[in-house]
Amino acid sequence: MFNGKSLAGWDTYLGPAYNDAGKRLPALGLNNDPAHIFSVVDDNGEKVIHITGEVSGAITSKQAFENYHLQLMFKWGQRTWGQKKGKPKDSGLLYHCVGPDGADYGNWMRSQEFQIEQGNCGDYWGVAGGFEEVPATMRADSLYVYTPGAPLVTFRDKTKVGRNCVKRGDAEKPEGEWNTVDLYCHGDTSVHVINGKVMMVLYHSQQWDNGVASPLTKGKLQIQSEGAEVYYKGIKVQPLQAIPSEFLKAN
Repeated sequence: MFNGKSLAGWDTYLGPAYNDAGKRLPALGLNNDPAHIFSVVDDNGEKVIHITGEVSGAITSKQAFENYHLQLMFKWGQRTWGQKKGKPKDSGLLYHCVGPDGADYGNWMRSQEFQIEQGNCGDYWGVAGGFEEVPATMRADSLYVYTPGAPLVTFRDKTKVGRNCVKRGDAEKPEGEWNTVDLYCHGDTSVHVINGKVMMVLYHSQQWDNGVASPLTKGKLQIQSEGAEVYYKGIKVQPLQAIPSEFLKAN
């Protein structure tokens, strides 16, 4: 999905920027990136995607996908911006993206999020009405963590549980090193994998509209700009006949 030369096959979308006084400005919108938030740069002789993170938004695949295995690689840059300045660096892979641009905080489409954030790679967030069920248990800090074999918990915005489930374990490499992300989606089930380690298995992917749930099993892909400098490469998608059985076993 990345030809090593340009962002062909992708659209860009940028949400509201802020002026020096902190005033929220109108969204920059579709394929309007005057500050080159998204670009292709040389990294040690290799062409990679560079996202500055200075304005929130995403690159969005022109193509929609269903029943697939996606693999990509990322590493962190140095800079952080705005509300994310000095905090863990943040980005994210959004999948099953549908509906209008900017549905979530003016920046992202309705989707399911495979979190890419320092210390939290592999977490789940429901975005703009996307929700999932995950086997999980509640920690002492009231956050829910993926727990193989536990009862399914529904993670949906504006509920007591909320829309975030924490991954199990940690597999991210030290800052500056490339990490490999694998996302497996088949039917209404998905698996988040970081550097070969299963972080979470998610079930019954759905979307919520005015009190009514419906399936959310296909859509475009988005890679976020969210306040931190990050690099991506090696983005590949292939059809998937079934999720590998070893991922679905208690681990």
